[in-house]
Formats: sequence, C-alpha cells, structure tokens
Amino acid sequence: MLHLELLTSRNADRSSSAPRQRIVIAGLIALLITILPGCSELKKPTSEPYYAGTAAPRRQEFRWSNGKAPKTIDPARAAAPPETDLVRAVFEGLTEVDAKTLTEKPAAAESWTASEDFKTWTFYLRADARWSNGKPVTAEDFVRSWRRLGELGESVAHHDLLSNIVGFPLKKKEVVAPTTDLLQNSNGRATEPPLPSAPPSREQPTEQNTNSTTTGPAPAPFGVSAPDVRTVQILLIAPDKDFPKLVANAIFRPVFNNGKDLGDKLSADVVTNGAFRVAEVNAGGVTLERSETYWNRDTVKLERVAFVSTENAEQALAAYKSGDIDAVTNADFEALALKLLEPFEDFRRRTHAALNFYEINHEKSPFDDRRVREALAISIERERLTEGEMGGLTQPALSFLPFSGSGDVKIVQDKEKARDLLEEAGFPNGKNFPVIKLVVNRNDTQQRVARAVARMWKQNLNLETEVVIKENAELEEARTVGDFDLIRRGVVFATADELMSILSVLKPAAHSTDTGPARSGSADIGVEARDPLPNPANASSQGNARQIESPDVTMSEENAIYELWAIPIYFPTTYSLVKPYVSGFEMNSLDAPSLSDVSIDADWQTK
Repeated sequence: MLHLELLTSRNADRSSSAPRQRIVIAGLIALLITILPGCSELKKPTSEPYYAGTAAPRRQEFRWSNGKAPKTIDPARAAAPPETDLVRAVFEGLTEVDAKTLTEKPAAAESWTASEDFKTWTFYLRADARWSNGKPVTAEDFVRSWRRLGELGESVAHHDLLSNIVGFPLKKKEVVAPTTDLLQNSNGRATEPPLPSAPPSREQPTEQNTNSTTTGPAPAPFGVSAPDVRTVQILLIAPDKDFPKLVANAIFRPVFNNGKDLGDKLSADVVTNGAFRVAEVNAGGVTLERSETYWNRDTVKLERVAFVSTENAEQALAAYKSGDIDAVTNADFEALALKLLEPFEDFRRRTHAALNFYEINHEKSPFDDRRVREALAISIERERLTEGEMGGLTQPALSFLPFSGSGDVKIVQDKEKARDLLEEAGFPNGKNFPVIKLVVNRNDTQQRVARAVARMWKQNLNLETEVVIKENAELEEARTVGDFDLIRRGVVFATADELMSILSVLKPAAHSTDTGPARSGSADIGVEARDPLPNPANASSQGNARQIESPDVTMSEENAIYELWAIPIYFPTTYSLVKPYVSGFEMNSLDAPSLSDVSIDADWQTK
C-alpha cells in the first residue's frame, strides 16, 4: 500500500498543471481506498474452525478410519492399531484403563485386592458378565486364556508383559499333567518364588498339586488360578502396584473355548464378551453392533461402529473431508499436512506412549560413573532438538514415561551443573575424556539428532563425539557385544504399568548371555540406598529366556532417572481428526480410546 501511495504522490506533483490528470489521479485514489480493505482481508482470511463439514448424523453410528483392514481379532496377537482397537471393542478383560486419565477401572472384574507386598492379586468377576452366546464369563475362562498365552510363547504380542507372572514362559511339554498347574523354567531349573502366607481372597486357593512323574527338579507353579468360579488369582515375581493397569492390555482379554473359534480370518461368528460384537466383515472394513449380552449395555450409546479401512493418510483425509467418516487415527500424515491441519479445532495432537533414548554402556569407564552419565543427560537442550531438528513434531523427554502423572521427578537441564559434575568426575572442561562413541541407525532424522547432540556436548562440556551409523541388524549386534558408549534405541509402551514400562527401557540385548548386570541398564536399581542389586531382568546364561530374579527390587521411574543408565531424548506425538459432534472419543498417549464412552450428538451445531 505504501508503494502505491508514493507513486500516486509523485504523479500528482508532476501533473499539478494538468486538471485532466488530477481528475484521473483522484479517481485512482478513490478506487484504491475502496479496494485496499478488501485486499487486506484476502491476505488474512478468517479460516473455518473445522477442517471438514460438521453436519451431525441422525443415528448413533460411529465411522472410524484407524488404518488398514485389521488382520486378526485374536487378543493374543493384537500388537497395535487397528487390531488393538477392534479387540478392545469386542473383548473385555479384568480391567479397563480410563481413556482420559489412564487410571484403571473395573471391567469384567468388579473389584480386586492385593497382598501387602503387591505380589498376589485377586480379582472378583461380575455375576452378570456374559459371552455373546449368553454363557457366563468364568474365572476358568481367564485361566485357560492366560495359559494359552504361555503356550503361544513369543508369538504373543508384547509377550514380555507376561514375564513378571509366576510360571511364564510356559511350554506345553513342560506341563506335568492336565490337572496340574505346574511348569518348569525354560532354562531347565526349578523356580520356587516365595508365596504369600495369606493372600487376600474370598476363599483360600486349593493347594497346588506338586506330584510329578518326571525326573529332575519340580516345576514351578503356574501363577494363574481360579479358587472359585468368580475369582481369579495371580502370583507375581516382583511387586507391581500398577498390575490392574497391566491386565487392561489387549493380550490379557479372555477368549471363548480356548480361542478355537477365532480362526485364521475375521468372522462375524466369533464369540466375544465386550460392549460390541462383530456384525459384518467385508472388503471395506468391519462393522460392530452393540452387544445384547454385555453386562453394562444400557450405558453404551453407540448402536453401530464401522471400522473403515483406508490404505493411506491421503485416502483417510479425503473420506473425512467428504463426510464419509467421523474420525481418523493411526494415519501417517506428512509434516506439511500436519502444519496445515494444526489450526483446525477438529485436529488433535497427543504425546505418544513411546520414547527415543540413548542407552549408556554403564559398565564401561568412564560411563560407570553416575556423575558422567548425569552430565551427559542434563547438558542436552531438548527443546532445540524437538523444535529444530524435529520440526516441532515431537515433545522433549525430561522423564522416561509420557503418561500424565507418571512421576514428579524430571531431568533438569543445567549446563553449568553438568560442567561441575564432569569436573568432580575428574574431567575439568572435558580434559582427558575419551571420544564418545554414539551409535545410531541409518535414518536421516536420527543422524541429524545425533549430530546436534554431539554439538551440544562439544559446546557445553567440551567433549568430542564420533557418530557411528549402522544398519538395524548391525545396531543390535553392536548392542549385544557392547561395542558402543551410547546407542540409540526406541521403545513403544504397551501399558501404563510403571514397572513393565521401565523394564522395557532397561531391557537386555536380545541375545545377551551375560550373567552379570545386563549391559543395557537392566533393573538392578535399589529403592533406598540405590546400591547395585540383583538384576530382575537379567538374561539367563542357559538361553534367551528372561525372568525377574529378585522379587524384592522395586522398579520405578524415579530410580531410573537417578541411575540414568539411559538418557531420554524425545517423545513422538500422535495425531487424530475427530468431528465435533463426536463425544467421549478420548485419544491418549496409549492410542486407546474407549468406544463404550463414545456417542453422537445429533443436535450439535457450529457455534
């Protein structure tokens, strides 16, 4: 506008003696005064509040695009969406996790109790819990389903979640007799975990049958039992105060008839016990209907749920825009698309239950000094990484767990303190400190992040870093043999259970045969004195199977942050689009919304 005004002024001065030119110029000025406000509005348009049209449907039907077509409905094999979304809708476990708070809440079990040491848990089933064929859900259904998990072994999704339950891993050939709940560890040695003297239950479980027709050590008891038709009792190896959150995971949901009717393909004939049942399976997706036999049917508002399969994010976005679906999740949006979607009110962004971190070879000098590990951790400026190298698409990780309220202890970024710690450890201004060997996978983003971290260590601590790039297979081999100072790892948390989540971070290398504390920063973190303790996630020298060997060790995020055998870097984020007339669809860090809470507001209108 200023440029036009200057030109007009100059023309007017040159033509002051020409009345005709004055008239023309005056007309141009009037025209500019008229149209320039309109140009200004075009430059800064008032955007629509929502990405797509918001006409609410008249019926309680929720159309959801959560990825490609689900491949299985078997809870044991549901590792991620869309399979986990489907399993949670049609099967119900002992507990559920509240989609908004991630706290545990009753489901098939109406209540539960724990022993004082949190190693014996007793769940009491509802009298009105039913399968979709009308038969009651019993404690034996859970015992059989969990024994099936043990028999399936490593083919079970997130099978490490079973590692703290007495008797896992389970192999069919190790079961002594059909009537016994006994087994032997895969390393061939008997395990005799201490059993509580008086577990809190309605009635004491019957004594386990310890008769064995085999030679050798007596097998360990199977830690899942049914003292009566409505009571499920579970024995743990290490204390777990969050165990009710753990059993809300999809793999712990019971299957009817030991899963024999699940088949290899999705079918509407499958017997389920959740709020919804499978009504139709076709090329377009899976349709569910509200179950007539669900114990809490009257509170479920949705009559139908359509899982609409889409091949990619573009297809899902087009269907959402055209009004064919009501929500989009589990879509791999490009960075540019995310930037364009960010202003709209129906676009949602959440911190994902996953962590990118650097594992430290904490048995190797000088990284065996906690002061060195802390100096490295607190000198990283994570906001610079997430906003710069990651384009604002991730969240800085100042803790190990992204769950809301997971812990108040955080890593405090402090360059000055980091320098002091390094000096206390004998390396003033980085003098005589060896070149850090940081190993990362061949990924452009990870290489940029690693180089940025290396620059921060140089600027803040005067330390040199060699960034070593390896293929994924080579990366795991380097981790197994300990050929690293720090190594990049990532983990997706399958549960809000603090114990199992921390163990997934401090997990030994897959083929480790080390009989001492695991090189990966395993779970030998003390509670009070923080002295080295027996490693509860240690790999057995007899094979790859792991067990928690020290039931008195309490793992916590606070202790993990104190020891810093790993350095959290950033949390990924997850995205969704949800129409404003959809109520109760809560996306959380676990990507686990509850369809039982969802409803359609047919009267909703744009304000």
